[in-house]
Amino acid sequence: MAGRLGELLVRENVISAGQLRKAQEEQRKGGGRLGSSLVKLGMIEESELTSFLSKQYGVPAINLADFEIDKEVINLVPREVAEKHNLIPFNRSGSTISVAMSDPSNIFALDDIKFITGYNVEVMVASEQAIKDSIERYYGEQVTYEEVMEDFDEDEIDYGEEEEDVDVVDLEKSSEEAPVVRLVNLILIDAIKKNASDIHIEPYEKEFRVRYRIDGVLYEVMKPPLKLRNAITSRIKIMSELDIAERRLPQDGRIKLKLGKGREMDFRVSVLPTLFGEKVVMRLLDKSNLQLDMTKLGFEPGPLKEFKKAIQSPYGMILVTGPTGSGKTTTLYSALSELNQPTVNLSTAEDPVEFNLPGINQVQMHDEIGLNFAAALRSFLRQDPDIIMVGEIRDFETAEIAVKAALTGHLVLSTLHTNDAPSTISRLLNMGVEPFLVTASVLLIGAQRLARRICTECKQPLKVPEQSLLDLGMKPEQAKGVTCYKGVGCRNCADTGYRGRVALYEVMPFWEPLKDMVLNGASTAELKLESIKLGMQTLRMSGINKLKEGVTTIDEVVRVTAADVIR
Repeated sequence: MAGRLGELLVRENVISAGQLRKAQEEQRKGGGRLGSSLVKLGMIEESELTSFLSKQYGVPAINLADFEIDKEVINLVPREVAEKHNLIPFNRSGSTISVAMSDPSNIFALDDIKFITGYNVEVMVASEQAIKDSIERYYGEQVTYEEVMEDFDEDEIDYGEEEEDVDVVDLEKSSEEAPVVRLVNLILIDAIKKNASDIHIEPYEKEFRVRYRIDGVLYEVMKPPLKLRNAITSRIKIMSELDIAERRLPQDGRIKLKLGKGREMDFRVSVLPTLFGEKVVMRLLDKSNLQLDMTKLGFEPGPLKEFKKAIQSPYGMILVTGPTGSGKTTTLYSALSELNQPTVNLSTAEDPVEFNLPGINQVQMHDEIGLNFAAALRSFLRQDPDIIMVGEIRDFETAEIAVKAALTGHLVLSTLHTNDAPSTISRLLNMGVEPFLVTASVLLIGAQRLARRICTECKQPLKVPEQSLLDLGMKPEQAKGVTCYKGVGCRNCADTGYRGRVALYEVMPFWEPLKDMVLNGASTAELKLESIKLGMQTLRMSGINKLKEGVTTIDEVVRVTAADVIR
């Protein structure tokens, strides 16, 4: 179908011949289907492609997110057939089975379904991704929390209520019993399916709960019996190769899961002793979801141009600021990915190394043996570097070496924890870096936040008083004619109204007037006002742009951005 689909899209002027060639090249490199390549490259929206196929083949389109497919219907078609032809059965009526396909013209698939089921086949068209998601959802191992809990024998299980009475041998044995193993596996797999970024397993005096952080917000997902806390924690420690006998000190480890089709998921595990037991937090690191294309991170065209111009500089310092979990590492990785050429030497000092990037020398920090950011930076300067990334500038020593590296012919990328771009200058000065060194070394400062995207499946227009838009920071002429949206909640977004996140950026090139102001002792507020006059978009402005584009909501913009002086 790839050839036919490409020709049809070009003939109908949906894409150009050049775009088709580029998508075909992407398809050859990464495998998969042409439609997926077109969507991945941003040449066509998934909904637009589905609508196009529906019109071309005269077949109705279907939104699979609106359907709850019966298990009996799923069992009519084997998973391997569904995956081979990228289709899924979703309904049966009398002697007819309804099937959603991404390629309605695939007669071999229709013949297979007729032969296997003995039913007549009614075809509808759905996007490739929607079908893949449905196959994963309905053909995956559907073990529920309730089913796992049924396996526990309440009379026999007692995994140690009192800290002093816990026997390590008993604990190890209990943590490897089938129900505990199944429950921990369920927690890990369910978090992956729900696109969680973190798992929190928390013991309290009278309860034990599991929460997932999804799109930056924590949701409680289950409350296992309190008596299981030690067994669950020990099972996770064994998987992370940690010491289950040590329950008084914090420990850090890693779990690697193989999910089939070559996909791997890493869990970064942190165990912290609390008043009522050990709290476990796991960060999910999915390399297949790492977005390294800078154009898709959320940059506006102007700030993106400034950022790209800065990273192409032969020397100087670029700083990205924001709170933990605001996507700073992803932004830096995408910059490094763009700079990663055989002709340059790239070295990074990270704590921890989240993703392995081929062609880049990544160094994991170990404070306990003296390998900190400052020590790594000193070593890098003896390694003939071109580009250096420092995970974070935390102290004067690291800042001083980074500044000197930037002044001696190296491009330095790093992060700081500040609220916005202008306040980063004050942070460096407060660390003890001289103003003339700051003005000589810093090229650009970016601040960022992550706002939740409105779910595209249940997105609806929302009436908002004009005054609310003015209070947000819009100018009167902007507020007129703006349509705001919100997600009403559906199965696709677990009834939250949001699915996925988009970055808001504040990009401040270190313009000459700003350098003069720093040397003259200007305040952060003065620097901010001057930056806005010179053309900087604040985080709030970036949020307003995303609001006008219908990407996020007013609530999200208010939640993740501070009110800015923008008038």
